[in-house]
Amino acid sequence: MSESDSSFPAPPATFDFLIASLRMQAEMHLGLIRISDQDPPEPNLHMARHAIDMLAMLNGKTRGNLTMEEQRDLENTLTELRFRYVHVATEAGKKAAPADPEPEASAGADTEKADA
Repeated sequence: MSESDSSFPAPPATFDFLIASLRMQAEMHLGLIRISDQDPPEPNLHMARHAIDMLAMLNGKTRGNLTMEEQRDLENTLTELRFRYVHVATEAGKKAAPADPEPEASAGADTEKADA
């Protein structure tokens, strides 16, 4: 396929676009982006973590070589994705955990009544 065969121009090869691409990958793997009207996909925490780790590696390797704006964008992206990862992982853990038929608060109250 030659360059003239493409239906739209390629995005610019910039650091900002690289960060945006890795961010989009992480968000897709976290199940935060829908491609169509279908239900959101199940999160793939392993692949989401990989994309976040790639961004963290870039942050370390490029420290001191980025503009202030690039550094801030990268750090903000990492912070936001890490928070989202924790949220999605927590929600996935709640779904996977078996439901507790009797909450601890009521179990403790029953024990106190029995002791009286």
